[in-house]
Amino acid sequence: MIRYQITSQNPASHYFDVSIHIDNPDPQGQRLRLPNWIPGSYMIRDFARNLLELSARDENESLPIRQIDKSNWQVDAQPGALTIEYKVYAKDLSVRAAHLDNTHGYYNGSSVFLEVVGQADRPCEVLIEKPPVEVCSAWRLATSLKRKQAKPFDFGLYEALDYDDLIDHPVEMGEFTRIDFEACGVPHDIVLTGRFECDEARLAADLKTICEHHIRFFGEPAPMDYYQFQVMVVGDGYGGLEHRASTSLLASRSSLPRPGQGKVDDDYRDFLGLCSHEYFHTWNVKRIRPEVYRPYDLQSEVYTDLLWAFEGITSYYDDLALVRSGLIGAESYLELLGQTMTRVQRGLGRSRQSAAESSFNAWTKFYQQDENAANAIVSYYAKGSLIAACIDLKMRALTDGQKSLDDVMRRLWRDYVEDDRGVSPDRIQQLVCELAGEDLGLFLDGLIYGTGDLPLDGLLEAAGIEVKRRVASNLQDKGGKEVTDELPNVSFGAMLKAGETGIAIQRVSEGGSAQAAGLAAGDEIIAVDGIKLDLGKFEKKIQQARPGDRWRVHAFRRDELDRFEVVLQPAAEDSFVLKLEDPPTDQSRAWLNL
Repeated sequence: MIRYQITSQNPASHYFDVSIHIDNPDPQGQRLRLPNWIPGSYMIRDFARNLLELSARDENESLPIRQIDKSNWQVDAQPGALTIEYKVYAKDLSVRAAHLDNTHGYYNGSSVFLEVVGQADRPCEVLIEKPPVEVCSAWRLATSLKRKQAKPFDFGLYEALDYDDLIDHPVEMGEFTRIDFEACGVPHDIVLTGRFECDEARLAADLKTICEHHIRFFGEPAPMDYYQFQVMVVGDGYGGLEHRASTSLLASRSSLPRPGQGKVDDDYRDFLGLCSHEYFHTWNVKRIRPEVYRPYDLQSEVYTDLLWAFEGITSYYDDLALVRSGLIGAESYLELLGQTMTRVQRGLGRSRQSAAESSFNAWTKFYQQDENAANAIVSYYAKGSLIAACIDLKMRALTDGQKSLDDVMRRLWRDYVEDDRGVSPDRIQQLVCELAGEDLGLFLDGLIYGTGDLPLDGLLEAAGIEVKRRVASNLQDKGGKEVTDELPNVSFGAMLKAGETGIAIQRVSEGGSAQAAGLAAGDEIIAVDGIKLDLGKFEKKIQQARPGDRWRVHAFRRDELDRFEVVLQPAAEDSFVLKLEDPPTDQSRAWLNL
């Protein structure tokens, strides 16, 4: 048994105090290490940078501990039990690391618990103690870790099967709201931390609907006997990270259902989609996962071409589950799909990077984006979800609705349940061809490894979905919706926001009007044709312009004022609007469960 203990003597300092007791350390000398990344977030995060005051001792005295590299330490051989102590600085308010202050505490085990190298397969227990300060006296604790002696939602002793299990159950502590429900007989809890208003009964009912849909999609019983949604509610935030029996979510206050709210508005729809996404990961990623992630090597990058499937297919089913389960209508779902198509279409990166390349280079490109990202890369989330839609609709068309991507996912689940088998690089393509009854190798290679536009327009139209294209109505237009206002004829070719003294350029589109004139990301526009403009007036000027118009633009680059001549180019029809045929076709009825 490896025994961990974690508390904080002073939460206001943002330090967790951690100790590890090792009964039988390696007789050759005990090595310890901390992960450099967390599963589900493919970027080296160097959690060890937040460790300090690392020390070692046996029953009698302090022992020297030597650092080997940025995340590995060594204690020399000694005969008895070993205790390691250290602090972790926790001020990352995200779902990936750790955060601690006087209002709450949160951590992922991968950012606070050192691994005892050579003993990672041993059972662990962790004593989680309440901080001994008055401001924390009312705190409770939420985690999906198995309780050993702790009472429900209380501090105390917990246990894990091994180190991997220990770090796959995040912990939330503080004063929170708990909402419970059952899905297919499995207890679920929603833990909401922060200040908010929420229709708790509606939230529980809607998440129950989503969870039961996913469980029945793969087939009962569910792969866990308990599940927890941990939600940190903030003013403006969005994000999630999956775990084997829980998910950590960051959500805006506006995204929760308000008491008395009628329909599912855009914000609440986005939150339901996020919950659906992370819950679907309980199967797709946490259990069905690439061969190279079995087991995870958390010390260095692990490369795979398959993130388009594990994140993209999950991104496809997250919103699809909302319409199939009846939480939103077909029109609302097609709006979301149209927005995803718009997002991919507007980036030149789609013609430079395949979905497979985006997956492989997630470590250095997708997770480390700069102002040129839209011109250089494509999202394996967004394009991957569109690839999933192409595969699903193609299989349905070829088999007269008898087979679909649903069957592929269930076969992958069966592979895991029966053989505990990881997914090989070509396994998904093999299953698609087998179930479709046709060699779709060239079709699939084009989707996954190609950089051409996806054939989704035609597949949607064959399924009874009308596909329209239009220009963006303004800078906030995400596509997906019909627009009744007069549309602009030109595009400035840049993403803009309000700046300190003018209009800040966030990024420019390659080959667009702004870049052709020499403008660049980071420039701040202060005047057009000698007139100072704010963002609203700038958009009105765009609405009135015509292709070929020339603007004299004054802008600051750093602290130097320059003048640029911008020749306005025609606006591109890069916004998609999808509409269900009336009456719906048999294929669209089956696809959307109408």
